[in-house]
Amino acid sequence: MYRKFTADHIFTGYEILSAPKVLITDASGLVIDLVNIDEAGDGIEEFKGIISPGFVNAHCHLELSHLKGRIPENTGLVEFVQQVMSNRSKGNELQLEAMEQADSKMYQTGTVAVGDICNSTDSIAVKQSSKILWHNFIEVSGFVGEVANARLEAMKLIFDQFKNELPTHPTTLSPHAPYSVSKKLFHLLNEETEGQLITIHNQESAAEDELYLSKQGGFLTLYKNFGIDISSFEPTGKSSFQSWLPYFNKQQSILSVHNTYTSETDIDFLIKYSEKYSSLISHCICINANNYIEQKNPPIKMLMDRNCNTVVGTDSLASNHQLDILEELKTIQLTNNLIFPLSTLLKWATINGARALKLDSLIGSFEKGKKPGVILIENIREFQLNQQSSSKRIL
Repeated sequence: MYRKFTADHIFTGYEILSAPKVLITDASGLVIDLVNIDEAGDGIEEFKGIISPGFVNAHCHLELSHLKGRIPENTGLVEFVQQVMSNRSKGNELQLEAMEQADSKMYQTGTVAVGDICNSTDSIAVKQSSKILWHNFIEVSGFVGEVANARLEAMKLIFDQFKNELPTHPTTLSPHAPYSVSKKLFHLLNEETEGQLITIHNQESAAEDELYLSKQGGFLTLYKNFGIDISSFEPTGKSSFQSWLPYFNKQQSILSVHNTYTSETDIDFLIKYSEKYSSLISHCICINANNYIEQKNPPIKMLMDRNCNTVVGTDSLASNHQLDILEELKTIQLTNNLIFPLSTLLKWATINGARALKLDSLIGSFEKGKKPGVILIENIREFQLNQQSSSKRIL
């Protein structure tokens, strides 16, 4: 049994088609063809709006869903991190219910895949019954070198549980952030992740660069408050990005998240690195979370102009009011004077995200043999998003 979809326009994952087309899938959503409307025959389902492949949320923390509304906005990253560390304790049934609701809402609004940060096994039960494809990033942290081996071994136990209980969902180890991973732990993770996909929170705060440039800034307060001895840490005199990237030299694919303070000089450094190590590095934008925490937008136009593989994430409900990718695209467009074409935004949220998570053979575009999901984006005016624009899953 086939299903046939048409709308005012169809976005393929790469472009918005101008001529009337019909997307043909089987009942499960496997793409059969994309044909001219006069070749599609009977039984066509017609919609108002734009039909698109499902969205990829490249960065999320499902296990923090129970913290929605519990951490104040505009605290700055250092205070936000302290609040999360103090409030993230499990709520048992409350936490499970919050994760289930978040998973359901993401699916309904068109998300087909998520790059999810995991510090525990709490999300496994939800993911076992989820209709979404998850890449689980098992996050490793420890800013003191003496605890590096113990921290890594503890998270490898969690990694093994994810691999055993979610065998169809990719799982990899990843560093948390430059301000929470020691030099020794970076070296250990480099060895553990050869040829794999990893992610890292990058340059989310100016304090992160200050730490690496001069061992100054707000993170010193965080270390003091949590009794973390950083006497052995030596600043590099370089930006955070230029300090941590060289640790990974074994053909890892890297998903760099937030990038709020990434500079042109950092991108120049990245280009030389990529030429040497032939690695795919993607830059994930979580604009609503950046606004929630620091009221600071990342340099999105610079990333686009420099041809970076830009993707989109939501971060967690601890730092966002929803996990809806279209809301991220709306904020990007409406806070940047509509300079980003809709086709570019949708590409970031579909095929670029699929490539970043190494899932582009399965999702991200309407190509034969893929099962990318089919979503409808409504209330579009002259190919621009507005406050009333919304998305919903239709297959």
